[in-house]
Amino acid sequence: MFEKLEFAQKPKKGETWDVAIIGSGPSALTAAIYTTRGAASTIILGGENWGGQLKLTTVVDNFPGFHEGIQGPELMDRMRFQAERFGAEFVEKNVVRVDFKKKPFEIYTTDEAIRSNSVIIATGARNKWLGISGEQEFLGRGVATCAPCDAPFYKDKIVAVVGGGDSALTEALVLTKYASKVYVIHRRDQLRASFAMQEKVRKNARIEFLWNTEVVEIMGSSVVEKLKIKNNKTYEEGELLVNGIFIAIGHAPASEIFVGQVDIDERGYVIVHDNTKTSVEGVFAAGEIHDAYYKQAITSAGFGCMAAMDALLYLDKDIPTW
Repeated sequence: MFEKLEFAQKPKKGETWDVAIIGSGPSALTAAIYTTRGAASTIILGGENWGGQLKLTTVVDNFPGFHEGIQGPELMDRMRFQAERFGAEFVEKNVVRVDFKKKPFEIYTTDEAIRSNSVIIATGARNKWLGISGEQEFLGRGVATCAPCDAPFYKDKIVAVVGGGDSALTEALVLTKYASKVYVIHRRDQLRASFAMQEKVRKNARIEFLWNTEVVEIMGSSVVEKLKIKNNKTYEEGELLVNGIFIAIGHAPASEIFVGQVDIDERGYVIVHDNTKTSVEGVFAAGEIHDAYYKQAITSAGFGCMAAMDALLYLDKDIPTW
């Protein structure tokens, strides 16, 4: 166990924090590591189900520093411990409302109001789910959402990808490097993906398309073994033997509580300028709440670092370089 360090004086109850971080994934916790080391009192409003998407992931092999891989939940536990070690206050409460129209800013949980001179929005994005039987039950045991994270576990196995956009086809291509067979299941008879991506996928002999098809149920014993599928044109039902299924029907940024408080685009992503600044001076955004392109734990962590440094500059604090 490492020695706990305190880089900033925590305010007394009811007083104002230097930085409030909303969220608890890699961007939020990395931001907290930097703000605390920059001598800014920091509170993390992590939510009741904290840890972001990595809490739902098994082995993470592409995060630097862990050459043998690390379980997603363990990685998040370590990040949280590191932030708390430097003096961040972690609160496992959901934020239900914010007021960025006054300063200090006010952030409301179900039972208290927190005031802060700056805010980092790091609530990330949520996977869109099919909402079918077996989906949540087999999460981490054959149901996955990130091929770059989990594809190596399906070497020489049969997998399915649900979706028809660029993200789904990207997942399928990554999986072909390991799996012997990849089914792309799409509820329509044509793809939404870009032409270039479609051409690349169609040339891959390991990929087979199931058109006008929907997954009705995910089945298995201890792990995924098969899918119940239905053709939505003929209504014919059948079973598809697979070892895993990747849900790639999109993500939705968790930005609902910020509507009307900062500028948000038509897809729900917080709009940033000059790296991490939002439309409100003193409010910053980091990670998948604004990043619709990279969507990786390491890039989210990088955005968290950037937001923290921007917040420290705003607060006129020293930026830690060590």
